[in-house]
Amino acid sequence: MPAPIVAIVGRPNVGKSTLFNRLVGKKLALVDDRPGVTRDRREGDASLLGLDFTLIDTAGFEDDDAATLPGRMRAQTEAAALSADVALFMIDARAGVTPLDETIAQWLRGLDTVVIPVANKAEGRAGETGIIEAYALGLGDPIPFSAEHGEGLVDLFEALRPHLERGDGPVEEDDAEAEDGPLKLAIVGRPNAGKSTLVNKMLGEERMITGPEAGITRDSIAIEWLWQDRPVRLIDTAGLRRKAKIEDKLERLSAADTHHAIDFAEVVVLLLDATRGLEAQDLRIAAQVIEEGRGLLIAINKWDVAENPPGLLNGIRAALEEGLAQVKGLPVLTVSAFTGRGIDQLMGAAFGLRDEWSRRVSTGQLNRWFERAIEANPPPAPGGKRIKLRYITQARSRPPSFILFGTRVDELPESYRRYLVNGIRRDLGFGAVPVRLTLRATTNPYRKA
Repeated sequence: MPAPIVAIVGRPNVGKSTLFNRLVGKKLALVDDRPGVTRDRREGDASLLGLDFTLIDTAGFEDDDAATLPGRMRAQTEAAALSADVALFMIDARAGVTPLDETIAQWLRGLDTVVIPVANKAEGRAGETGIIEAYALGLGDPIPFSAEHGEGLVDLFEALRPHLERGDGPVEEDDAEAEDGPLKLAIVGRPNAGKSTLVNKMLGEERMITGPEAGITRDSIAIEWLWQDRPVRLIDTAGLRRKAKIEDKLERLSAADTHHAIDFAEVVVLLLDATRGLEAQDLRIAAQVIEEGRGLLIAINKWDVAENPPGLLNGIRAALEEGLAQVKGLPVLTVSAFTGRGIDQLMGAAFGLRDEWSRRVSTGQLNRWFERAIEANPPPAPGGKRIKLRYITQARSRPPSFILFGTRVDELPESYRRYLVNGIRRDLGFGAVPVRLTLRATTNPYRKA
């Protein structure tokens, strides 16, 4: 079976030949500060952290007449990109996105070839702006890279691997991790909410020490578990009290360990005590989980001994809606750590929440939704000058994070930003997971060069 093909494309003098030489392990391509040194396609056998492929170095893409030398060089570049499995689109992060970069990106978006943007010369602070601008090209996450110093090779490997490894076809990294990796599930809550008892019931053994005393668990304990043949990394944590009530140094360390467990988790279960209802500390814990961008489930424990269950459930839901305005419709389930009631429903909801948390939306689908959203509710015009929102892209998943480009976005009201975030959740399948939306001022990525 022939090796997969990767082509490096971009405008002149962005570092394509330097990257080519680094990946083939030889100085096969001439490198110079002058643009236009490479004219013909050059092929080499490349290897990146055990991933083997054929690499093509191409001439700098220039917008010249096809009959000229630059035009003929561009035709060679186009042929290389069309024949490749993956095209690495390289920009100069220090120079930022140029009109020619935008022209190349527009052409690449029309190909069937997988395109991975690479922001070269990204070492140091000088390349930060160019990396941010690269998101507006509509080609996915740019890889910060330094072809000269070899920085970013691991990120490049992870981006290439799903498309080059031979098998049943390309698999998105986030999707593969969500489907095959263990669910990282943390159980958090106030002291004595029943966290360790719930973990023991899940495992079917007395794995954690339990008792009527609050604060028995001090460390965050990670345990490998299988639920219905699906791997889970279950994390029991110390109870979290208000900071003002934490006086003991060991309890402070335990609280810090719990916060670290939240950072590590994919989905967090906030366990409430049905005999005490929802308290202010529960809302503080929930807000922290949301701030960290983790999927959040609310589980009400001791449901088998709850008084007035319908009233309790409605009251907790109303308090969550009022106290956590940043995320609406959080899943609320009822369980009994003593009897095991509700554990299967809890686990099914946790896996479903991780799927939403890991979800990616194509740029085309996202911008079709975006156009409908601003048509239905146009952005305001403070001072009589309308805010122009031009383009949106998903920068990452886990948690889902989006970047919105436009002019005068610093004047966009928070209420309109919430309108967009709520629409993303409602219309694009993100449910109640935290969604991050960053605003960036930029030029129109579809503007003709």
